Amino acid sequence: MSQVSIEAIRSALGAGTLIPYLGSGVLALTGEDCPVPTSADQLVARLTAKASVPHKIRNNLSAAAQFIENFKHRKTVAKAMAEAFDPKVPPTVLHRFFAAQPKLPLVVHAWYDDLPQQALAGRPSWGIVQGVSQSEHFGNWVHYLRPDGTRVDARAAVTSAVDGMSPAVAPVEAANWATLLYQPLGSVRPAANFLVSDTDYVEVLTEIDIQTPIPEPVQNIRRGRHFLFLGCRFANQLERTFARQIMKRSSDKHWAVLPQEPTRNEARFLVEQNIERIAIPLDRFIGELVQPRESANGAWMAAQH
Repeated sequence: MSQVSIEAIRSALGAGTLIPYLGSGVLALTGEDCPVPTSADQLVARLTAKASVPHKIRNNLSAAAQFIENFKHRKTVAKAMAEAFDPKVPPTVLHRFFAAQPKLPLVVHAWYDDLPQQALAGRPSWGIVQGVSQSEHFGNWVHYLRPDGTRVDARAAVTSAVDGMSPAVAPVEAANWATLLYQPLGSVRPAANFLVSDTDYVEVLTEIDIQTPIPEPVQNIRRGRHFLFLGCRFANQLERTFARQIMKRSSDKHWAVLPQEPTRNEARFLVEQNIERIAIPLDRFIGELVQPRESANGAWMAAQH
C-alpha cells in the first residue's frame, strides 16, 4: 500500500469526507471462532440446516431463502436469520476506530450483524436507517430507527411509491443526525429487518436505478465524498449493483481493501467506479490506519480494550 493512499484516506477521514462501506469480511477481524456467519456461504449453510432445500440452490443464499419463504413461510426465514445473528460479538478495532472519529457523517454496513451499532453507542447524535422487506413492510423501503430501537415518526417516514411519494424520504429528526448508519440489507438489531430472499432483492432492484430505495439522507451526504470499501467483494451482480447505486453521484475517487486477486468482473468494476485497490490484508490495513492516531495520543488502542 502506498503511503500516498493511506495519507489520502486519513486526510479524508479527518475532514469528514470519507464514508466507510463495511461488508461481511470485516467479521474476519473477530477471529476464527466468530459465532455469527461471516459470509454468504456460511449463512446459507445455517439456513439450509434448518429447512430442506433442493440441492441445486443449497449454495445460493437468496434462492435458498426464497424457497424456504415459499414453502415454509416468511416467518421461518426471519426466525432463522435472527437466530443466526443473535450471538453477541463485540466490535472490532476497526469498528471502534471509525466510531471514535469526530467527523463521521455516514457509515454503510452491508451485512446483518450489529457490531457497528454497538461501536456507535457512545456517540451523542446518531441513528439508523435499515432496508426492510416488502413482504413484511409493504410500501416501505426503509425504516429510520433511534439507537434504542424505536422507529422515528413511522407515519411520515416512508410511504408507498404508489401514493406518489419517494419511500425513502427522511423524517426531520433523522435528517439532523450527525452520524447515520445505513444498513441496506437490514440487521438483526434493533428490529430484525432482513433483505435476503430473491423477492426482497427483486423489489429493490426494480427501483434502485432511479434511486427510489436509497434513503434521502444517504443521497445528500454522499455528494462529493469518498467511499472506503472494507471486507467487501464485488464478485456477483448483486454486490456490484448495491455498491454502484449507493455511491452514485459521490466523488470520483474511492478505495477498496481487497487482498485477494479480483475476478475479471471485479477488476472491471474497480476501473469503472475509479476504486483504487489496496492489496493487503484487512488487519494490516487497519493497523496502519490506526497507528498514527495511537502515536499521537499515546494509548488510543489500549483505551479501546
